[in-house]
Amino acid sequence: MGATAKNICKMLAKLTAGAMLAVVVSSCTSVVGSEPDLTDFGVRQTIMTEGLNRPWGMAWLSEREVLVTERGGQLQLVRWSESADGSQAPQIQTLPGVPQIFAAGQGGLLDIALHPDFDNNQFVYFTYSDGNQSANRTKVARAKFDGQAITDWQEIFANADAKAETQHFGSRLAWLTDGTLLVAIGDGGNPPVSFNGDNIRDQAQNLGTHFGKVIRINDDGSVPADNPFVNQPNAKPEIWSYGHRNIQGLAVDTQTGEVWSTEHGARGGDELNVLEAGANYGWPVVSFSKEYVSRRPVAEATSQPGMVDPLMEWTPSIAPSGLAVYRGDAVPEWQGNVFAGALKFKQVVRIQPDEPGLLSEVIEFDQRVRDVREGPDGFVYVLTDDSNGQLIRLEPAD
Repeated sequence: MGATAKNICKMLAKLTAGAMLAVVVSSCTSVVGSEPDLTDFGVRQTIMTEGLNRPWGMAWLSEREVLVTERGGQLQLVRWSESADGSQAPQIQTLPGVPQIFAAGQGGLLDIALHPDFDNNQFVYFTYSDGNQSANRTKVARAKFDGQAITDWQEIFANADAKAETQHFGSRLAWLTDGTLLVAIGDGGNPPVSFNGDNIRDQAQNLGTHFGKVIRINDDGSVPADNPFVNQPNAKPEIWSYGHRNIQGLAVDTQTGEVWSTEHGARGGDELNVLEAGANYGWPVVSFSKEYVSRRPVAEATSQPGMVDPLMEWTPSIAPSGLAVYRGDAVPEWQGNVFAGALKFKQVVRIQPDEPGLLSEVIEFDQRVRDVREGPDGFVYVLTDDSNGQLIRLEPAD
């Protein structure tokens, strides 16, 4: 564990909705390119484009080009060209080459990431759901992008087991500094969804399944020889960490190499973690979550030896989404900060890991926040989850 995580690994910030509203940043009007006066709050939001249909993930090609996945199965290329008056005019182009995706419930075309050597090999990676209502699973594919279309779509990983219903696919992607790829796989769903006669969420503790795990693969889908369970009998060799419910925020600190994650709890118990190879994060044996129907605690304990406690826990739930660790040059005061999306409260939470209590401020939006990324220009970008989804740039008001 890196120095930053060590500084806070003993902290547990249990936040209520009221405690989260330390600093509220107003959202801007629904006008592309608008720059409202938010100088009193310190952050300005600029809507870069809108008209995206339930966007889920984004991957920047350059300062003026970004690929955006839409959960329904479309891949959009957003480009900005300079108008005569000097303003930036967005253009959205639907790219051909993505096969038909099973899009239902929480499933569909989900995350996207460029290969670290994309400039030379043109590889783009996707997570998506495949199957039908009664038998579906999370998959990973890689394809090539030639500037106009997606070609050579190739499945490189699939959850070994199918599940029923359309919950908890996980699906965030993150590249480690060694060039291997992390993929978050959800636990499969809430009770009464079952797997081989057992509660499916219990499979998060079963090393014989991919449910409730973060897996690590090479860029071609093969298994790295140094994965923690690669030589353990009856364990899936792709597993890198386990005991997760549904990670939908995953980011690697490019300076320290630390892997940060946020995952959904149930009726509270959302978590912020720093992940390590081979570690058990407890779900559903330890948790702050409560059952949706009975509202009884999911687990008998919130901590247990041999299982990693969260750095931060949110009750009530914020429904965490995209995650970014800021290492840009444009905003020095954001260096090392963690930006966590929140679907439920339509927010981005900016966390300063070295500060007592971890929480710095909450930035509010008009729509649910699905993804958060650092752009190539050094600013933070937010995708909103809406049928008229927006891409919004965050920057200091001054």
